[in-house]
Amino acid sequence: MTEAEHENWDIVIKPHNNLLDLRLKDVWQYRDLLALLVRRDFVAFYKQTILGPIWFFIQPVITILFYTFVFGNLAGIPTDGVPKPLFYLAGTILWNYFADCLTKTSTVFKDNSALMSKVYFPRLIMPLSVVASNLIRFAVQLVLFIALACFYFVKGSQIAINAYVLLFPFLVLLLAAQGLGLGMIISAVTTKYRDLAFVVTFGVPLLMYATTVIYPLSEAETKFPAYSWIIKYNPITTIIETFRYGFLGKGSFDFAQLGYCTLATVIIMLLGIVIYNKVEKTFVDTV
Repeated sequence: MTEAEHENWDIVIKPHNNLLDLRLKDVWQYRDLLALLVRRDFVAFYKQTILGPIWFFIQPVITILFYTFVFGNLAGIPTDGVPKPLFYLAGTILWNYFADCLTKTSTVFKDNSALMSKVYFPRLIMPLSVVASNLIRFAVQLVLFIALACFYFVKGSQIAINAYVLLFPFLVLLLAAQGLGLGMIISAVTTKYRDLAFVVTFGVPLLMYATTVIYPLSEAETKFPAYSWIIKYNPITTIIETFRYGFLGKGSFDFAQLGYCTLATVIIMLLGIVIYNKVEKTFVDTV
């Protein structure tokens, strides 16, 4: 037998033939690297800070205090009978998770170009580590939301948790998939067209106002019926409204809307996978 026939390699690196191939088997083999990247993101973000992970709580608390004063008191926007801080916190923690996944994934090629150009590993590891590390922060802030909901329930507020709360894991999956898919698309395109990075910087905060983070969908449909469809068919709106409906008993829920949101998420993910896998082969030449 020839020497080539005796060779038994642990990993054989081949170019992608299928643009929809995620190579999940390779990702699983590199799960230790995924865990290290998640730890790196967590440690690097809070390194040399005095308060450290306490910022997980400080950021949403300051945000909901600001929203309560500006949108709840000054602007007088109703919150469907939900205590204002609780209403804003429900939307804020979901939006922050989506926005963080999107913005941090959108620069994954540029931020890790030095590492990617020297060492082989499944490139999907990088955006997945962003989604996973942000999930830790989301989980901590969810505890804050549950504690605040219990506080208002004890005070006698009309908070009615119901069976739709069981959809929560699915809602988080939709959020992560949308942030991951859009982030991969933007990350791939910005390797050649850097202008898109500036659009993301100011576009994502503006997009929040097209979701129901600071107002209920019912209010938008009542005051602006001609334009409320833009908000209604924003996939993030469906997720936030379903979350509030399940945990607080307020808001709106529609299986048809959830189905539309799921379909939109699948399309976004497929586009993200195709574009990401296509650019992955040549991004080192353009970054």
